[in-house]
Amino acid sequence: MILPKGLVVSCQARADNPLHGPQFMGAMALAARDGGAVAIRANGPDDIAAVQAAGLPVIGIHKVFSTEHPVYITPDFAAAAAIVAAGARVVALDCTLRPRDGERPEVLVRRIREELGAEVFADISTLDEGLAAADWGADYVATTLSGYTEATEPKPQHPDLDLLESLAQRLSVPVVAEGRYNTPQWVRRGFEAGAHAVVVGTMITNPREITASFVRQGMPRD
Repeated sequence: MILPKGLVVSCQARADNPLHGPQFMGAMALAARDGGAVAIRANGPDDIAAVQAAGLPVIGIHKVFSTEHPVYITPDFAAAAAIVAAGARVVALDCTLRPRDGERPEVLVRRIREELGAEVFADISTLDEGLAAADWGADYVATTLSGYTEATEPKPQHPDLDLLESLAQRLSVPVVAEGRYNTPQWVRRGFEAGAHAVVVGTMITNPREITASFVRQGMPRD
């Protein structure tokens, strides 16, 4: 098991974000490490290579968007191979059963472990998906996609603690909490519900959204 117990920081910025790019994500990873993070989640070969400087385990994802398929988190073997080559020791992939432009998730889990020698971090949205991913051989199961699939919409305001607790009770592999853990209090509740690790992104590494939240919630109303 590569991922220690603790807080994982997601260092990602989309193309329209002023902090987009490897230089900024590498700096974010260093700051997260100095703050006590135990691992980094990063997107794409360039950013993954940049965050290596922090010296922490990297959960790599490779977002490949398609107009025809909803699955974009490491949807095929080539995407997984590229991020392992960049330094990711753990590969995160969408392990829902939604249509994708690539091999089925159970095949990807096996190939990533056997051919790339990496651990697999299964992003799921439901209990059944999490149980299936563990049966396929995933090393970690994460609640990342709860609220972001047709089966779990509309997206709730708060983390899916019920899913987290159910997975933790049923699985022998580590369960990771991810999705809307946007305060220290929610992170603590995630650990109390059985999480091995909790992933936080926006509320640590996206100053634009943090600023917008302060403006929305803190400005006096006329």
